[in-house]
Amino acid sequence: MSAPRPGGAVTPGTSADPRLAIQRLRAARPDAEAAGRFVEGQKTIPIVEGASVTFLYRGAADAVILRHWIFGLESTQPFHRIENTDLWYLVFDLPENSRVEYKLEIVEGENRRLIEDPRNPNRAHDPFGSNSVVHGAGYTVPEWTRPDPEARPGELSEFTLPSAAFGDDRAVTLYTPARFRTTRAYPLLIVHDGGDYLRYSGLKTVLDNLIHRLEIPSMVVALTHPKKRLEEYSDSPAHARYVVEELVPHLEGRLPLAGEPWTRGLMGASFGGVASLAAAWRYPGFFGQLLLQSGSFAFTDIGDHRRGPTFDPVVDFVNAYRDNPIKVSDRVFVSCGMYESLIYENRSLVPVLQSTGMDLRYVEARDGHNWENWRDRCREGLSWLFPGPLWMVYE
Repeated sequence: MSAPRPGGAVTPGTSADPRLAIQRLRAARPDAEAAGRFVEGQKTIPIVEGASVTFLYRGAADAVILRHWIFGLESTQPFHRIENTDLWYLVFDLPENSRVEYKLEIVEGENRRLIEDPRNPNRAHDPFGSNSVVHGAGYTVPEWTRPDPEARPGELSEFTLPSAAFGDDRAVTLYTPARFRTTRAYPLLIVHDGGDYLRYSGLKTVLDNLIHRLEIPSMVVALTHPKKRLEEYSDSPAHARYVVEELVPHLEGRLPLAGEPWTRGLMGASFGGVASLAAAWRYPGFFGQLLLQSGSFAFTDIGDHRRGPTFDPVVDFVNAYRDNPIKVSDRVFVSCGMYESLIYENRSLVPVLQSTGMDLRYVEARDGHNWENWRDRCREGLSWLFPGPLWMVYE
């Protein structure tokens, strides 16, 4: 992605090049009323034309700054104000099929405040709040992430499992598919950060839709809820023991599960990706399928990781695995956003995993480290690891 440069926006009935439209507006020396008409004339803001995106903001300010989450590009991009108006604009190049989360920083004297873009209805949510979202040309929200009235819904239920490994009780959310029958044997998927996947990635809707479309089989999904997430997910022996020796046996004892390694999967994003690989590493062959999304796989082969002490146990684990990679599963799906700081670590891990003989698929997307990026990769990852009748090919 190139650095932003001054440019334009689209004026109704004029050229579709935003830069030219802004240039014409500036040359006309507009007053506040004309600037207002210009903004109100836009169908959507930000304005996306090809590989160009134009942000607009109206309001009194000393400065307006775009704050985004694209690693490798300056995280603060200043807007330009059109003289004699309260209209601010910023144009930069955005590759097609990109999805970028951002906020606007409004500066007034000594006061600075971060806001969501008031003219952009697109929002994304995460445990820290919400962000505005700009969709580059060619990107659309996948239709299989939206509720489908024809898809029969699965059910969510809650239970608590006493854990000797942790020395406390653990909450679990259980997804059972529509038409659940005790006479069938189901695959099992365990999802780290299950509550966040449900809230911010719409995982229940995704499962309902993919099962309805026969892209994945009907399956049981156990969604876990950590208490000390960063500790438990950093290659904790207690966490691996809980998952393998307590949670899975409990589920297999109460539900009609297939019970073979190739029918069991582990899934997680960020530190949840580390937890998935680490648990499989401590119990090789127990899980036949791994889905790792934007894993925080920091290592120090070529220098300090510079990510703080929280990552030290992760680094110890990843270094050990890189020094002696072993086959821990049958198949691994790895995805990462091209706009993440973790892209290098994920790219570097791929050949290490492949060297063990595991079947691996790796996918990159023009997105960042966020829950909608992970949502958008669910269809490809789940249907590759657990192909449903639609994808079955018999030779």
